[in-house]
Amino acid sequence: MPVPPGMLRFLRSLLGAGHDASAERGERGERLAADWLERERHFRIVARNWRNPRDRREELDLVARDGEVLVFVEVKTRDADALVPGYFAVNARKKRVLRRAVRSYLNPLAAHRPRTIRFDVVEVALAADGTGGARILHFENIPLFSKHFRG
Repeated sequence: MPVPPGMLRFLRSLLGAGHDASAERGERGERLAADWLERERHFRIVARNWRNPRDRREELDLVARDGEVLVFVEVKTRDADALVPGYFAVNARKKRVLRRAVRSYLNPLAAHRPRTIRFDVVEVALAADGTGGARILHFENIPLFSKHFRG
């Protein structure tokens, strides 16, 4: 049975609105995570939403300095009552994409490559009651590369 054209427009508008809300939530989570890392962990944020100019699909949420360590941070924003915590959303597939993005970020730094790099995940759980509160969990040194990685 064919779907009436008006129904298709309605369904597309619903999907688009959900995507916008999700993108806004993600941006808010990244902003909260960056502010928290600077304030609580004394990181220096080097880049936000870095994208590889040659392949725009490769993105790093945050790149920061923790002393001499260059830290690549994946931010996962969820509602406080989400069934799957953000940490577990960084699965094998996501790690493959992140490895490519990190390599792309490091390639132009060949002459000034940092001695130590690290991968962290920051989970931002937004209050379900709409008060604007958030709980932030920071997971440091998540395995992304082998211990012999040289870039």
